[in-house]
Amino acid sequence: MTIVWLIVTALLLVSAVLTTIRVLRGPTTLDRLVALDTIVAICMGGLAVWAAYSLDSTVVPAIVALSLLSFVGSAAIARFRVRDDQT
Repeated sequence: MTIVWLIVTALLLVSAVLTTIRVLRGPTTLDRLVALDTIVAICMGGLAVWAAYSLDSTVVPAIVALSLLSFVGSAAIARFRVRDDQT
């Protein structure tokens, strides 16, 4: 079972690196926003993997908090972005 955890961790790390490249090279702010949301989702997935591996459910509130912050931040940036495009 340890092999499965190592594979999942490696996949999460590779996806985080590729998404970080997208954040740095994104030509528009919306591209960067989507990439940052993806990084937050990868972090939530990493926390979930850690919770499953260690059988510790104390990180579940952190996952919920990250998801709420990500949603509110994305909604705020998208709203201000739309408002800036209209002027």
